[in-house]
Amino acid sequence: MKKFNLFLIFVSIITIDAFSTEKVKEKFKIYGNCGMCNEVITKAAKSVDGVIYLKWNSKTKIAKIKYDSDKTSLDEVQKKIASVGYDTEKYKANDEVYNNLHYCCKYDREN
Repeated sequence: MKKFNLFLIFVSIITIDAFSTEKVKEKFKIYGNCGMCNEVITKAAKSVDGVIYLKWNSKTKIAKIKYDSDKTSLDEVQKKIASVGYDTEKYKANDEVYNNLHYCCKYDREN
């Protein structure tokens, strides 16, 4: 009986912990062109602790992201993406990093 009670307590703690984290879904714009851009953008986003997924559409330039808001923020993800050469709606990539992108990945930049 004691083992069963301990098991119930353990399961309750795990269940409470699983629901205590805030999973956030958002959309934002990332400038880029192609499949290679998609790979770099996705890899950069997923390198941020707390990002669950990021899906980017090269035609619409819209990314859908799901992340754990207890671990990161949308700002941190956008900063990371900008650090690898891709402008977002809030952050502009460093010119030197942008200039080092593959020729097909150089998108028209907003002023």
